[in-house]
Amino acid sequence: MDFLENSIRLTEKRGSIEVITGSMFSGKTEELIRRLRRASFAGLKVEIFKPSLDKRYSETRVVSHDDKSIISTPVDNASAILLFVGDVDVVGIDEAQFFDSSIVEVCNKLADDGIRIVVAGLDMDFMGKPFGPMPALLAIAEYVTKVHAICMRCGNLAQYSFRKSEEEQVVLLGEKNLYEPLCRKCYNKSKAGT
Repeated sequence: MDFLENSIRLTEKRGSIEVITGSMFSGKTEELIRRLRRASFAGLKVEIFKPSLDKRYSETRVVSHDDKSIISTPVDNASAILLFVGDVDVVGIDEAQFFDSSIVEVCNKLADDGIRIVVAGLDMDFMGKPFGPMPALLAIAEYVTKVHAICMRCGNLAQYSFRKSEEEQVVLLGEKNLYEPLCRKCYNKSKAGT
């Protein structure tokens, strides 16, 4: 009996959820791409998805700020991932904060089906508040990696994405022209206008 149980455990597919999070310019997408490439090199079947609204660098590729990229499928909503995902071992999802709350159910379903899920997304919006479905994804994940940028004002570790414009909508796609990573002290000073 013990032999049978051990052999079942060794051959059965185990699903899991990994979340990579942090501020803008912290290397989240770069780490996502690294993990997915390693899985691909190991012979695992990998599919990558991103929200179709993110066209900053490419419509069909997930691209990091340092120009690393990987082919992806843009989707309009989280439930579309279930329609497009094939017979895979690993699913990557970039910019998860832009999806609706159903991304949590999608990730749970895929992980329950034995698929390894690797998700990257901003943990906080420009106001320093939890961003979209990210808190729920962090709560259900088996593994969480928080990455940090470098504060553009003082050089300490940065965990905030400070918006340099007066725009008030939560979702505003931009790069260094609109955002800069800041540490807590510099973020609070910048918010206060000092």
